Amino acid sequence: MPIPSGGYREVAGDLAARIKSAEYAAGERLPTYSELSNLCDVSVTTVQRAIIVLQTRGVVVGLQGRGLWVAEDN
Repeated sequence: MPIPSGGYREVAGDLAARIKSAEYAAGERLPTYSELSNLCDVSVTTVQRAIIVLQTRGVVVGLQGRGLWVAEDN
């Protein structure tokens, strides 16, 4: 799957597709913001905005101090 190099919507769409294809399985911890930023070749702020979109959709869950996780009910 190609890695996006664009705005937060593209990053959110890419992560959602990776989750749907089980590249990131339900209950699995996602890479850090910094790792996702490097992977997608975007700023950390862009990744943060993309994660907010996915959290609003219930795709990922953020646990304070523990990271981001793929929601169990996807």
